[in-house]
Amino acid sequence: MEETSEQAVHKAHDLRRTPPRYFVSAVLAGAYIGIGEVLLLVAISPFVSAGSSATKLLEGLVFPIALTIVMFAGAQLFTSNVMVMLIGALTGRTGAKDLVASWATSLFGNFVGAFLFGAMVHASGVVSTAPARAMLAEMIHGKEALDGGQLFWRAVLCNFLVCLAIWMFYRAKGDGAKIFVLWIPVLVFVAVGFEHCVANMALFALSILDGGAGIGDLLRNLVFTVPGNIVGGGLLVAGSYWFMGRPEREEDL
Repeated sequence: MEETSEQAVHKAHDLRRTPPRYFVSAVLAGAYIGIGEVLLLVAISPFVSAGSSATKLLEGLVFPIALTIVMFAGAQLFTSNVMVMLIGALTGRTGAKDLVASWATSLFGNFVGAFLFGAMVHASGVVSTAPARAMLAEMIHGKEALDGGQLFWRAVLCNFLVCLAIWMFYRAKGDGAKIFVLWIPVLVFVAVGFEHCVANMALFALSILDGGAGIGDLLRNLVFTVPGNIVGGGLLVAGSYWFMGRPEREEDL
């Protein structure tokens, strides 16, 4: 709890002191998540084309590289900021204004980063192969077929897992242990098919630039996945661990 609260203090201080730097860090986080999506499309699409039954597991095995880069390189990812900044607010180390500013800045920065990275990838042509384009179209179609309730609850479950990974990252000792605890929850959310709003920004960016989807399709997705991610990381993880870790009062004893 103390470690996570301290992270919230650092984030709030950085945002208040140098907003442009904080925003650039958020842009980088959006790009780092995009790396995971591009790796997934390029490396896994041949298995999809071949009809491999291991496709979902393989997707889960490769995508966690994105969160690993975010955490070790250092960048402002909205979904992890949901947990960190709420714990900072609940413990009184930071304020509500810090929370709102961090969430808003990191979400918009992630959006910009996802599209900038997507534009570079699109220009490079690395996802223009037939298997990669077919897999991208299939993934987008699957997300568009979900109704609002399904998107919301999949987003709740997604950031429940992602923020558990971040929580364990702060507790783990040693780089190997930190990588392991990041990898496992993210593997689960990807393999099962939960919804991460920033990953969706990166995926839809590639599809929009390729002409397969429209900006309205992405916005519809974000209307449900952003609140869901807030509930999953904020209420289920930050709220639960704050409740369990807060100091006991006399009347509680």
